[in-house]
Amino acid sequence: MTIRVVVAEDQMAVRAGLVLILRSARDIEVVGEASDGEEAVRLARELRPDLVLMDVQMPRLDGVSATRQVVAEGLADVLVLTTFDLDEYVFGALRAGAAGFLLKDSEAAELVTAVRTVARGEGLIAPAVTRRLIAEFASAGPAPAVRAPDPAVLDPLTRREREVLCCLGQGLSNVEIGERLTMAEATVKTHVSRLLGKLGLRSRVQAAVLAQELGI
Repeated sequence: MTIRVVVAEDQMAVRAGLVLILRSARDIEVVGEASDGEEAVRLARELRPDLVLMDVQMPRLDGVSATRQVVAEGLADVLVLTTFDLDEYVFGALRAGAAGFLLKDSEAAELVTAVRTVARGEGLIAPAVTRRLIAEFASAGPAPAVRAPDPAVLDPLTRREREVLCCLGQGLSNVEIGERLTMAEATVKTHVSRLLGKLGLRSRVQAAVLAQELGI
């Protein structure tokens, strides 16, 4: 299966490098390039790619706002390009429903792997890094204008689904969750899908953040 990708990055040289790397992979096709957030949303609507590789800092419409629109309209999964010195952008992207994130200084092979991972529905990229990000997100607490989640939101979940949610909050991949809870990877995917539906969440990354915010 070919993974269709739109690359959104305002710096031409960086964007060209990203496109070159992705096009080196036989199973990835770059179907569009955007230099700002508005163009990224427009291309996502027109081309319906599998994934948008989204920089957070772009003119006209920033990557967080663009991510929110793309995800809300169900146009594509979004993999956010970020750096750790831009935590506020990362947190915003997670709340906006980004399926994953990748550090800008990642190696070429890591970029290709990240795209494939998100395309498979594995939203958490580089678990060790993700755990650090989720921990920082949780320690920062909710934004002043955002209410802390009500623990009652978990009432619809089964005991097993709560266990899976707890593992997501620790940044575990499906394989790691399966090993910890002694279940097949396919079963883990089913539980993740069901708990996302029950909680009204768009991505497993959002579920991880919720788990941290609730302290489970």
